[in-house]
Amino acid sequence: MIDRLWDVVIVGAGPAGLSAAIYAPRAGLQTLVLERALPGGQMLETPAIENYPGFIEPVSGYELAEKMRAQAERLGAQFATASVTEARQVDDGWEIQAEAAYRTRSVIAASGAHPKELPARGAKEHVGRGISYCAVCDGFFFRDKTVLVVGGGDGAFTEALVLSHLCRKVYLAIHRPKDDPQAVRAKAGLQEKVFSDPRVEVLWGVEVDEVRGEKAVDSVLLRDVVSGDRRVLSVDGVFVKIGWKPNTDWLHGVVDLTDAGYLTTDPLMRTARPGLFAAGDVRDPRIRRAQAVVAAAEGALAALSAERYTRSL
Repeated sequence: MIDRLWDVVIVGAGPAGLSAAIYAPRAGLQTLVLERALPGGQMLETPAIENYPGFIEPVSGYELAEKMRAQAERLGAQFATASVTEARQVDDGWEIQAEAAYRTRSVIAASGAHPKELPARGAKEHVGRGISYCAVCDGFFFRDKTVLVVGGGDGAFTEALVLSHLCRKVYLAIHRPKDDPQAVRAKAGLQEKVFSDPRVEVLWGVEVDEVRGEKAVDSVLLRDVVSGDRRVLSVDGVFVKIGWKPNTDWLHGVVDLTDAGYLTTDPLMRTARPGLFAAGDVRDPRIRRAQAVVAAAEGALAALSAERYTRSL
């Protein structure tokens, strides 16, 4: 049963959604945030954010998310735990379907992205039995053990650093050869820390062909991308950070998505569908970088655009 009409419903509570939840009520909009888990999104997996404006010392993603939510609630935003499955336009705006239905004049899609699965034999079967997609969540279970991190971006390098404080040995498998200028996509600061960490060993130009183990992971089969040679590496766990898939299933058929499933917007975060705005990791990655401050800026823009839109109705 729908009991009210909101001015804006924000789907997702990562840095983009939380920032929108701060700016929307300040603009006088009746604001509801729907988040299926804890507010914070990918920030919750980051133990130390060193480059967020206003914090001289590193701040944990959890602490930053808590502060942003508290600020949004102080300004009047309301939060509800919900897994959004569908959005559709109705006469007076939009209807958002989750465990309950919500009616709103405008929508901000800030539902983020989730990690791509490791495309190796045995990977799916070992999720929760040695395969993990979050070192902050699961690293404790691998204390004093040997693990493999897969990926060459900020996420993989951050995972390697988190695990190096817990594990006896951390391997970092990078798909491209060392002499490839595109081999590493991580920021220079992360590269410096990882490459100087005595517990981290980088494996260049390798792919994981298979994850092995009876009850739990005990090894992986690696393939050299140049020679094709294969070798077995003994590890107790595998942490995967090889990219992201946008959480836009709830928008299929509502607005055009890119081939990879991302939303496209104009510089004011407006999609091609009036009343639907987008911010953060749901947007085309060619026009953003996965940084909390960028997502927060986009969330603020989306909220201001939503305010202008609702006032025009």
